[in-house]
Amino acid sequence: MVPGKWERSIFLLVLLFANASGVYVGINIGNMVSNLPSAADIVSILKTQQIKHVRLFDANHQMLGALANTGIDVMLGVPNDQLLRIGNSRSEAADWINKNVAAFVPETNITYIAVGNEILTSIPNAALVLVPAMQFLQSALVASNLNSQVKVSSPLSMDMIPKSFPPSTATFNSSWNSVMSQYLLFLKNTGSPLMVNAQPYYGYIKGQGIYPLEYALFQPLNPNNQIVDPNTNFYYTNMFDAMVDAAYYSMQSLNFTGIPVIVTASGWPSQGGANESDATVDNALIYNSNLVHRVLNNSGTPSQPTTAVSTYIYELFNEDLRPGPVSEKNWGIFFSNETAVYSLSFGNQAVSKPDPTGLVGVFCVANPSADSNALKKGLDWACGPGEANCTAILPGEPCYDASNLVALASYAYNDYYHRMKASGGTCSFGNTAMISSTNPSHGSCIFAGSSGPSNSTDSSSAFGPSISYGVSQKLQLLCLALILQIVLCYLFDI
Repeated sequence: MVPGKWERSIFLLVLLFANASGVYVGINIGNMVSNLPSAADIVSILKTQQIKHVRLFDANHQMLGALANTGIDVMLGVPNDQLLRIGNSRSEAADWINKNVAAFVPETNITYIAVGNEILTSIPNAALVLVPAMQFLQSALVASNLNSQVKVSSPLSMDMIPKSFPPSTATFNSSWNSVMSQYLLFLKNTGSPLMVNAQPYYGYIKGQGIYPLEYALFQPLNPNNQIVDPNTNFYYTNMFDAMVDAAYYSMQSLNFTGIPVIVTASGWPSQGGANESDATVDNALIYNSNLVHRVLNNSGTPSQPTTAVSTYIYELFNEDLRPGPVSEKNWGIFFSNETAVYSLSFGNQAVSKPDPTGLVGVFCVANPSADSNALKKGLDWACGPGEANCTAILPGEPCYDASNLVALASYAYNDYYHRMKASGGTCSFGNTAMISSTNPSHGSCIFAGSSGPSNSTDSSSAFGPSISYGVSQKLQLLCLALILQIVLCYLFDI
């Protein structure tokens, strides 16, 4: 079950924004949505969630107007179907800049122009006009005295790098060497970044079992499965870093250095078809939570340790009109009706210490809008057959709250989830529960998944395989559940 309307939700998506070094996490706003919220509603969401950087795929004037005077930095897209026109005419490029950039700055803070999206791999016939289009747009920015504020680049697909591992041997597809040399020279001369869409989900799927899922999700690897570039001896703890380094080495193979990389799209789908078992809400939340932590810790990649990598999460809304498999339609953090697909709260992740399980900040909590009888049934099951450790929510214990059934159920649900997830346990409980990254811990009541110690269980039981209980232990659990049920019936008059 998903949370209610965002403005009523007690869970916030707080996308952390530029830190002292300038590195930031932004978000993509796609438009292949049958019922896309109005521009004003979208900007309201951005403001509420404190999102400071957005990437638009076109120059929608309603969005640009709504973003005026908000302090939100905008990456503006030139749609692929406009590239030929702009790349063949300097006057068309100047007209585009006048209508879509000059007319809106400085009220709307446009910082980048992304010329097309994955042009070389999606529309190869347009390759010859890609760099001319960028040059014409740059000339128009110079004429409008906007070239110091607005940088021009073009997002590349990782498919441009046929073999991205080991990163040290990565090169761009040699078929495009001439175009890429011109493209990189343009970036170097204008001080613009290389834009890359780095999606470990696709790298993991295409690997067909070569890489462990943990490697794609920024989770700790088994000591026997460490991934090392044999040429540099650099250890890669996650696929995202390896992809970014592959882009750096690919530039070096064409004798270009000193061009920073910005990741213009990275995320994880929350739902997939029958053959897309790893596209889940859990994995989407884990990936994006860990991605934010990774970006905002202000560290670079193994080959570029001092160069942080600003990144745009893909994406704000699910795009139901996008063609392809089920997963293609489900990368959003929100549904188009403005309810959350999952609750992503970044809080203090940028400074928190890493959790050895890789699941820090992931919680299974009760939905506050769920029916109280359904919550009670879920709570009874979690503390009984589900074998959650519910000691902490008994009277006199740190998580006991006589007036809050939701809080009691949340603790039980979360304890069950962390105990049993590794062996197939889910966060459902009759659709009364939901995944969240908002830490419900308070005072001495510590939930499993917090960065601090948990009162409910040690880390080995919280995140490992399900525990095998003896008969006496099961009887104790059943008695505990019965006591809890009697207390709840008395307190809530059920």
